[in-house]
Parts: sequence; C-alpha cells; structure tokens
Amino acid sequence: MTTLVHATDTLTRDALTVLQPGFVGTTAPDWLLRRIGEGLSSVGLFGRNIVSPEQLAALTAQLRAERDDVLVAIDEEGGDVTRLEVKQGSSFPGNYALGSVDDVELTRAVARELGRRLAACGVDLNWAPSADVNSNAENPVIGVRSFGPDPDLVARHTVAYVDGLQGVGVAACTKHFPGHGDTNVDSHDALPRIDVDLATLHARELVPFRAAVAAGTKAVMSAHILLSALDPHRPATLSPQILTGLLRQELGFEGLIVTDGMEMQAVAATYGIERGSVLAIAAGADAICVGGGLCDEDTVLQLRDALVNAVRTGELPEERLADAAARVRALASWTQAHRARGAGSVPGAAVQEGTAPGAEIGLVAARRALKVTRGERPYTPMTSAPYVASFTPVANFAVGDETPWGIAAELERLLPGTETGSYADSSVDAVLTAAGERRVVAVVRDLHRHPWMTAAVDALIAARPDTVVVEMGLNEAEPRGALHIATHGAARVCGRAAAEAVVGTGA
Repeated sequence: MTTLVHATDTLTRDALTVLQPGFVGTTAPDWLLRRIGEGLSSVGLFGRNIVSPEQLAALTAQLRAERDDVLVAIDEEGGDVTRLEVKQGSSFPGNYALGSVDDVELTRAVARELGRRLAACGVDLNWAPSADVNSNAENPVIGVRSFGPDPDLVARHTVAYVDGLQGVGVAACTKHFPGHGDTNVDSHDALPRIDVDLATLHARELVPFRAAVAAGTKAVMSAHILLSALDPHRPATLSPQILTGLLRQELGFEGLIVTDGMEMQAVAATYGIERGSVLAIAAGADAICVGGGLCDEDTVLQLRDALVNAVRTGELPEERLADAAARVRALASWTQAHRARGAGSVPGAAVQEGTAPGAEIGLVAARRALKVTRGERPYTPMTSAPYVASFTPVANFAVGDETPWGIAAELERLLPGTETGSYADSSVDAVLTAAGERRVVAVVRDLHRHPWMTAAVDALIAARPDTVVVEMGLNEAEPRGALHIATHGAARVCGRAAAEAVVGTGA
C-alpha cells in the first residue's frame, strides 16, 4: 500500500531524488519516465538493459529527453564484471590484471578509454572502481575485482582509475567502503563480518579510500559488512559511525555516498529494503541503489513512501533527506556540465577495437598481465586444434553467469576446429574421452578455492602430461601443467592473450 502524495511535493521529490533504481528492458518503460518527471534523478543500468552501443545511446537519450540532468549509472568494472559487453566479455582486463602489471599510467589509460566509451553512450556515473584490499584469498565475491592484497598498490591504482574515469566526465564511485576484501562471505547472500582492530583497518582497508577521497572521487559506495571495531551492531551501509563519523568527518569526503544494492541479503534479510533504506539515509548515505534484483515501479514507490513516512514520523530528519537530495543534484550538475562540453565520441565507434585512439589499450594491458610458467619439459606450441576443458565454479552474483569466459573461442579463431566442454566435478574420464588424441587445455578459475577442481586438474595432468593449464582467477595455486598461464582475470581480452601464448604468438 503506497501513500498518496502530490507529485510536486518537495518532500516527495527529495525522496525520489535519492533513489537509483533499475528497470527491465532496452527502452525506458513509461512508469520510469513518469517518475523521472516527478523528481527521480538517477537510473541504474544492468546487462539486461544493453544490447549495443547505439541502443544504449538511444536509451540514455530517451531518459534525458524527460530530464536533461538525470544521472545514468552503471556497474562497469571491466574485467569479470561488465554490463557494456555482458554477452561478449569485456574488452578490458579487470583490476587484478592491472594491479599485477603495476603500471599506474596503464591503469589510468584503461580507465580513461572505458570512461570514454561510457560517456559516448550517455552514461555518466560508474559504480567503480573496487578499492577493496583483497587480503583474504578465500574471498568469494571480490577476488580479481581487487587490484591486489597490498594496500599501497590498491591505493595508487584506485587513484589512477578515478583520474581516468573522471578525466572524461564520468563520475567514479569508489567501492566498497570501508573495505570488503577480508571476507569469506558474499554480501549478496549473507552479512559478512570483519573482526580486526582499528589499527588494522586504518593500515589496510582504509588506505585506498583515503587516497580516493584525496584524489577527488565524486562518489563512494558503502559495503553491507559488519566491522565490529567501528560499529558492532549495524553494517556499514546503515552505520552513522561509519558513513558520517568515519567517511564524512574523519576522511573529509564531501561527495555522494551511494549504498550497495539494498536488496542484497546482508541488509534485506534483517531489515527489509524499506527499513534499510531509511536507516541508510539517516546514517549518512545520499543515494539508494536498488535494481539488480528488484527492478519495478512498486519497489520505487515503496522506497519513496518509506522515506516520506519516516520524515513525517520524525524517524528521519527532513534536513538529512534534503541534504542527500542536494548531493545527488550536485553530482548531476557536474556530469551535465561535462556532457555539455562534449565528453565522449560517436557511440558506434566506441566499442570497436582499433577504431578510436587508445581502443587497443585493453588488449595491450591483458597481454602485459600474463604470467607464463613453463613445466619441466620443453613446451611445444600448439599447431592443431586442441580440446578445451573448462572447470566451471558457480559464478557470484556480481559477475553473473551471462558473461562468457575462457579461451575456447579465442583458440578457435587461431586454431579452427577447437572443441570445448564444461565440467563441474573431479572426474576426468569424460574429458579424456571427449579429447581423444587432441592436446588438452584445462581452464580454471580460483583453483586454490576448489578442492574438486584441483583434484581434476592433477588427475588430468597425470594422464596427459602435456596439458596446458590456464588460471583465470586469483593466481594462488602452485603452477602446474606443461605450460601454466595466469591471466589474472577472465575478461575476453585475457582469453585472447592466453590463446596467443598457447600457440606461441604471444608473451
């Protein structure tokens, strides 16, 4: 049941302004356009909304025909997490690959080209980069989305990434504050808890965020994690001590604080999305991200009315809601000014490799990120079509299962006739039968986290010592195989670079 409020009511407009909802479809539904006219200031895009750069540009133009200063946000990290190329795989390696190269100018160039493509399609707020220090190698949700386990390395690459995006008029949203790296639980599924002391948090988790704030990141995204040393009762997204006390007052951040998705179970399972949204704004958040799962008009109306009612009952100070809305509008003005200066270029050219300055930078970075380890025997590059056995773990929600990964498609391009199969258990009999006399390429993701995968690969190597192993996740396990290739991520360009190494034309 929704509360009937006049569309021009300032309080209602402010409540709509702080929402960043998603929707279904590749054109804007009527309800979304109507709510934009009533005050909704932001829209979040996901893979389901995008089929081509031309279509995306038409969609953002449709949104701005209703209101020119609407913020169009996207979760485009590059690497494993891509929405622009959700059906093809990203043209850019992710953070772990960039961190492994450790060339901040390369990271800046990648972020700048990615930002240019976003701007060309009318997207002006990117929920990236991930500034999490991946100190826990068992982390099921961050992993290759992090630049690495070293706080200073993560900090310098976070700054370069922010500079690259914002230099072309796309606002960066540094995430997941105050750091999601030391967790072994995915906050999409449950509430992660980090029990380290304040000294550790300041020396590790907070280092990249301090750097990002100093570098002028326009937005910061909160994490749904419980840090007992800062607030033993509420996750960071709902914690005044963390959002207002730490981020605003101690770190001096004046930009937009965006929540992670409010339908994620770390918040929704305990508080519900309506109560959670009220608590988040009261704690200091300025924008409520929702839409990865819940993406309909009813969700928008429920959250709008929950905020309005919280103000009317005194639970949420009206001044806090007004301040949050003002920060959203300030960022919208910044992005609008950049669009007016012509940031970006022709959408159709923006996603074609080699058609614009810097367009090959993703492949350049992927090639540089490869780490190739040869086995005891001399490796003979493949000249005939191999069999690719992909050992496939369950994808986390952020990555999703729509985006292809691996190297089979790239090997097929180089060695026509390449065949492939996907496996999810430790038995290798089916692999050997399918491979026949062909050489085998075993593709894995986070081998160190999956004992069944380790058993399968070791059995395969025992049966076929000339097996090539391609690790496309965290490179934590000992190298194995006749040739071991660590790509530091599963983006399409990482697969291409690995395929080149398999046939002996790459690194």
